[in-house]
Amino acid sequence: MSPSGPLADQKDSRAAEPHIRLDAVTHAYGDVTAVGPLSLDVPAGEFLVLVGASGCGKSTLLRLIAGFERPTAGEIRVGGASPEPGVSSGVVFQQPRLFPWKSVGGNVDLALEYAGVPRSARPSRREELLERVGLEGMSDRRIWEISGGQQQRVAIARALAAETSLLLLDEPFAALDALTRERLQEDLRAVSTQSSRTSVFVTHSADEAVFLGSRIVVLSRSPGRIALDLTVDLPRSGVDADELRGSPRFAALRARVGHAVKEAAAA
Repeated sequence: MSPSGPLADQKDSRAAEPHIRLDAVTHAYGDVTAVGPLSLDVPAGEFLVLVGASGCGKSTLLRLIAGFERPTAGEIRVGGASPEPGVSSGVVFQQPRLFPWKSVGGNVDLALEYAGVPRSARPSRREELLERVGLEGMSDRRIWEISGGQQQRVAIARALAAETSLLLLDEPFAALDALTRERLQEDLRAVSTQSSRTSVFVTHSADEAVFLGSRIVVLSRSPGRIALDLTVDLPRSGVDADELRGSPRFAALRARVGHAVKEAAAA
């Protein structure tokens, strides 16, 4: 029998709680306010993209959600608690930040060790993660032997190793060539549709935002506030990537986001 009364209300309240909650968050560096005030709820499983011009506070907001910094005012909750670095989320940065003296597999193994995965379980888990990011059979390769795009794939595998329910990505494809960037976007989109993880992705690109996101938030120029909060009504699976990018609906959303970014930067 299902519970009723106060107990049921309490259970429903927990179920409805967003994975990420930002409540009147402001963050300042000295006398300069970088973000806020800003309030935002992110449901579990959502792929949220933060987009805006340089200096609008996108990366600052991501660091706050990761727990690397604490807000000057307001409150951030991740999974109902204050975010803790390396515990609440896996993080992928613009640069891969791999250990060059370790192999591809060694970098992933180190992340698995930090995540508390037993030594006996690490080899199978490592190969599973490398396969998920398209690097099967490359565990023994050295970091300097693989391309920049492949290094970023290792960084994503390492972030997934933590098995947290939140993945944060700070412009991870910005330094890559256009073709590699598109391929990694497609891989990340596929990984996200196969997982229940919540993701927050930072980018300057309206095209990237529309392709990856199930929701897009455009930030105004500093201090960053919400200029547009848009649900992306495109299929998340079962459609060819080139077909999706070439669709009229994709073009319309990209134009809307691009226009919002320009307006927000000029305001």
